[in-house]
Amino acid sequence: MKPEVNREKARARRHTHIRQHVAGTPERPRLNVFRSLSHIYVQVIDDSAGVTLASASTVDRDVRDQIAGLKKSEQARVVGKVVAERALSKGIVKVVFDRGGYKYHGRVKALAEAAREAGLDF
Repeated sequence: MKPEVNREKARARRHTHIRQHVAGTPERPRLNVFRSLSHIYVQVIDDSAGVTLASASTVDRDVRDQIAGLKKSEQARVVGKVVAERALSKGIVKVVFDRGGYKYHGRVKALAEAAREAGLDF
């Protein structure tokens, strides 16, 4: 008999393995991605202080106007650009990318590429 696959547990396990190697420092904070079925959220986190330095998502009021009528991967590009602008305004140029246990594909990849194009280094 095959064990039941729980996608949420599997992603949490993958994320735990990634987090053993990826940590945010004050010099190079962690760019963390969370993806739900309809939204995408991203935070720039300093793990040594336990503080979120910048964030953006598809539910932010200023982002919501820009993403109206766009496909989900295009929405992720907008969110990546916005979080990069917010991080750069706070003097954060270098980050370490935490894909959160998701494949580097689709919305996660679109967000990462947009953040790179907007000036973040990772």
